[in-house]
Amino acid sequence: MDRPPEPKPATGDRPVPNDPAHDRIWAPLAVPIFRALWITALVSNIGTWMQTVGAQWFMVEQHTHPLLIALIQTASAAPVLLLGIPAGVLGEFLNRRSLLIWMQTLQVLLSAALVTLTATGEMTPYLLLIITLLLGGATAVQLPAYQALATEIVPVRLVPMAASLSAVSVNIARAIGPAIAGVLLSGFGVAFVFGMNLLSFAAFLVVLVTWRTYRPDARQAERFVDAARAGVRYVTRAAVVRRMYVRLGAFVVPGSVLYALLPLIATERLGLDSAGYGLLLAGIGVGSIGAAFLMPVFRSWGANRTVLAASVLFGAATIGVALSPTIVLALPLLALAGAAWIGVVATLNGAVQSFLPVWVRARGLSVYQMVLYGSMAAGGLLSGVVAGWVGATAVTAAAGAVTLLVAATQLFWPLLETADKKRETFALPLAEASVDVDGTSPTLVLVRYDVAPENVDAFRAQMRLVEHSRRRTGARTWALYQDREDGDWVEAFGVGSWDEHLQQHRARLTRYDQTVIETAGALANSVEVEHLVETADAATPRRAHHAGAAHHSPPHPAAPS
Repeated sequence: MDRPPEPKPATGDRPVPNDPAHDRIWAPLAVPIFRALWITALVSNIGTWMQTVGAQWFMVEQHTHPLLIALIQTASAAPVLLLGIPAGVLGEFLNRRSLLIWMQTLQVLLSAALVTLTATGEMTPYLLLIITLLLGGATAVQLPAYQALATEIVPVRLVPMAASLSAVSVNIARAIGPAIAGVLLSGFGVAFVFGMNLLSFAAFLVVLVTWRTYRPDARQAERFVDAARAGVRYVTRAAVVRRMYVRLGAFVVPGSVLYALLPLIATERLGLDSAGYGLLLAGIGVGSIGAAFLMPVFRSWGANRTVLAASVLFGAATIGVALSPTIVLALPLLALAGAAWIGVVATLNGAVQSFLPVWVRARGLSVYQMVLYGSMAAGGLLSGVVAGWVGATAVTAAAGAVTLLVAATQLFWPLLETADKKRETFALPLAEASVDVDGTSPTLVLVRYDVAPENVDAFRAQMRLVEHSRRRTGARTWALYQDREDGDWVEAFGVGSWDEHLQQHRARLTRYDQTVIETAGALANSVEVEHLVETADAATPRRAHHAGAAHHSPPHPAAPS
């Protein structure tokens, strides 16, 4: 993939040497602020899992209905689905460090209230659910901003490794957080576990507050609703990203069954107590860490082969865990499953972060999180319902088989290649307006092409790519017409507002989009562009832009907008 020159980190921290020998999974940790954020985020993730276990145990001690116990996990994850798109917009246009500080402060205050109410005996099950839901909401708002922040503070070539480290952090926390919580609950009680989570949130907040060198990338402001629609429109229209998300969901729905039903496998099939279950979780964590060291190997394989191989390994390991008669056999299989999970999720996450254009990165990552969490919730819910009928062992083994079938589909429906997709931003010149334009006015762009008969077939084929580009970057409608009088071809696409059309010119096009548009223009003898903006009574031409043979000339041809 073509890449721009390596920028220096925006934080002012020392740059990582541009040496392939340094491009290993741990290379992003050479950037001081990334290292500090990663370590404290790991601690915070551990604290979050401890708090979840503590909340569930509080419900058990209060002899509440099993539904309320199950709702603890739902209250933590549901906000990611409900707030995913708004969180992506906020993470796109607000100062990401400031947003993280505000959300982390809210989490510290909520956690302090949680500790105080529990320690004084004033906590109730429903109040605990409300606080858990609010904590989940703050986390949902943080996720896209935190992930997009990594692309600003590490060199471009290390973005996939940074994404892998984030996935490793989550899985390590998932493995050891519940185990630590189990030990602390038996010795010190629920309030103490909540207090440990409070300290983990505070540690992350201290790093954010003391980080003074952050300089956010310049971004053009957009209206909230338009920005949200643009983010969804990009994901649904970008075939590369869309296929990555479909592949992620197809893997995670059956893959999450192992995590959801592992407690039942531990107790019903292996006869383990809570300590034994913690040991199984630790096995997954060990595999996750081991996968981190293999990420350079995975990268050399390419995304398609890595996702295929890891999916097959995870499916086979899931079947093996379901059928294992002893913990001795289950532990190494769980380690393989943990490594394979990282292989799929981290590879896809890194590929998405590397591919998403700067203008829509946080919004695209918010959709990624929605797919990930939504698929996990769906897999857990379905597995729980079916396991009540046929048992956890059968459902887990069947989920492993489904994972293998999903992996097989990649042989004929692989991830799309991205080597020729130039991702750096390209600003397309635009003539000044000849009339005053209301920025909120819906805009229609008409592009007239004079195409010689011998070029018509190639032109029409190229315009399919132009359509995809227009829709990815903001067009709500698109059509290609032929003038019955002079034979010219007219491209017409509508944009939600004049301001959004300006965003197409200033920030939303990549070099790949530029090439697609220029190629279409090169097949025409001349190109003319006209902008129409809607008024209260009629559509008003903004300005007719005429481009003749000059559109062939470098460096910036007068290509259609």
